[in-house]
Amino acid sequence: MLLRPWEAPPDTTETMPIHCWTAHDRPRERLRNRGSSALTSRELLALLIGSGGRKASALDVAADLLESAGESLRALGRMDPARLESVRGVGTATASRLHAAFELGRRVSMEEGVERATIRGPADVHARVGPRLRDLPQEEFHVLLLDVRHRLVREVMATRGTLDASLIHPREVFRLAILERAAGVILVHNHPSGDPTPSPEDRRVTRQLADAGTAVGIPVLDHVVVGDGRYVSFSEAGLL
Repeated sequence: MLLRPWEAPPDTTETMPIHCWTAHDRPRERLRNRGSSALTSRELLALLIGSGGRKASALDVAADLLESAGESLRALGRMDPARLESVRGVGTATASRLHAAFELGRRVSMEEGVERATIRGPADVHARVGPRLRDLPQEEFHVLLLDVRHRLVREVMATRGTLDASLIHPREVFRLAILERAAGVILVHNHPSGDPTPSPEDRRVTRQLADAGTAVGIPVLDHVVVGDGRYVSFSEAGLL
C-alpha cells in the first residue's frame, strides 16, 4: 500500500489480541514502564477486566463499556454492577472489580491531606463528600461528627434510599455522636436529580434532628444537600 507523505501507516496493534502484541506495547508493561498516565481510558479498563473471551479481547470489552456510557468515565462510574453485567464480556467478577475501582477513585478524591480535616463551612463539606455522593443513583444520608474545633471525628452513613423522616432515627444518629464525644454534627445527603433544592421532607428531617440535637446538647450545625456540581446549605440559606 502506498501512502501519501502526510499519511501515517494504520495502527493494527489494537485489532490483534493483546497476547500477540509486543511486550513494549502491552498495557501492563506500558503502565509499569511509563506510568498509568501513559495509558488510554480503554487500556486502563482493559487492565481491570483482565482477560476477554474467544469472541472479544479485554480491549474490545473496554470499548463496549465506554460506548455504553457515551464515552464518559463518570457515567460509567455511576452504573451499578447489574448494569455493567449487561455489557458483553462482563461477568459478575469483572463488574465487581470495576464497581470497586470507581468507588476507590471516589474515596481517593475525598481523602484529605491530614487525618482530621477541619470543617470551616459548607464548601468544605461539599469538597469532602460531594464528589462521592453526586453520582450515586440513589439518595444517601450521611452525618459528619465534629469535635469542639470543628475537626472531623467520623463520617457515618445513616441511611440509603429516599429521605424520609420515618426512616431517620435521631437515637441512632446521636447515639454515635455521644459515643464519639462529638461536639456537633453536620448532615449531608445527595439529590440524584442533580438539583440540590431542599424538599419539604428534607426540611422535616432537618427540623427533627435539630430538635433532637438540642435535647442532647449536640447541635446540628448545618445540612448540606449535594447536587450536580453545586449544593445548598441550610445554614447559609437561613433554613436551620
